[in-house]
This record gives sequence, C-alpha cells and structure tokens, in this order.
Amino acid sequence: MRSGPALDAETILTATEEVLRRHGPAKATVLDVARALGVSHASVYRHFPSKAALREAVARRWLGRAREPLAAVAADTRQAAPERLRTWLTTLFTAKRHLMSDDPELFATYRVLVAEHSSAFADHVDGLVEQLRVIIADGVGSGDFTSPDPAATARTVFAATMAYHHPAHAPEWQAPEAEAALEAVCALLINGLRPR
Repeated sequence: MRSGPALDAETILTATEEVLRRHGPAKATVLDVARALGVSHASVYRHFPSKAALREAVARRWLGRAREPLAAVAADTRQAAPERLRTWLTTLFTAKRHLMSDDPELFATYRVLVAEHSSAFADHVDGLVEQLRVIIADGVGSGDFTSPDPAATARTVFAATMAYHHPAHAPEWQAPEAEAALEAVCALLINGLRPR
C-alpha cells in the first residue's frame, strides 16, 4: 500500500486520467485507480463518493484547464477588442486541435465524460461565453464594436464558430484549409460587430 505524502484529490484525478488513457472510459474502474495509486478503493471513495463523482471531477478539471489560456486572452486589455476576439477564437481552435491530435485516446475519453456530465459541459460553455462577453463589452466601451446586448452577442459568436471548437467537428480540424477558414469567419464576425 501507498506510503509517503497523504492522498489528495489532485493526485487521484491525475491517476484517474492515466487510468482512463490506458483503459478507456468503458473499462476504467475506481479499483483500477486505487491500484495505480497503491491504495484501497475506500481511500479513493473518501475523496469522491462514487465513480460518477470521480469521472465528473476529471471532466471538470480538464475543461477548467482548457479555459485557462482563454481567460488570459480575454483579460488582456493590452490588445484592442477586435484583435483580442480574433486571438481568443484562434487560441480556442488551436488548443482543441492540439488536444485531439496530441492525445486522441484521451480526447475521445473526455468526449465521453463530458457527454455523461452535461452540467459540467454547460458550466464550461457558460464560462467561455462569459469570456467572449467581456471582450465584446470592452469593444463596445472602446467604440470598436456595437452591440445592444454583449451577452447575447457572445452567445451568437460562440454558436457561429462551433465548427472550430465543438468536438463533433474534430475530424475537420486537420484539413489544410481549416485555419484560413477560421480566419475568414473571424474577419466576418469582427467586421459585423464594427459600428456603421
């Protein structure tokens, strides 16, 4: 059994990611996680009351990590809002494409986990839309954008760019023209938000 530092939630989540990568979401069990950590399954259950709670925590952790670089872009007021919007959208696309191509097994696993835990996904989307709202509201404040309702506009921008961040479109992300197509969409959106 495990000796050394006390078992904590982060250690369990890291081990769970590795178990999911190795076994896939259909076969990975709490017992597999416990074995990987060298502890009893009861030790894991002390931190996560069920397999579902553990899987949801892994999904939320992954989604949170995906939002971090985007939050930095959204908060970077050194960039004018139009350029910040373009940077945010291309950063999202690049991150999703790298996740899919660098570790396809884990990407597929997270697709399953996120589908299982729709509230985690809904919270993630709400967080992303809020980042867009901040950028758009800043643009309205600086006169670069016009929008009577930055929150509604943010949802529209998010929906309009779905092909570049929703996992259902992942097979299209490796196409040679994908980056140019996203740039064209960004230009269209930014021009559409500019005051007339």
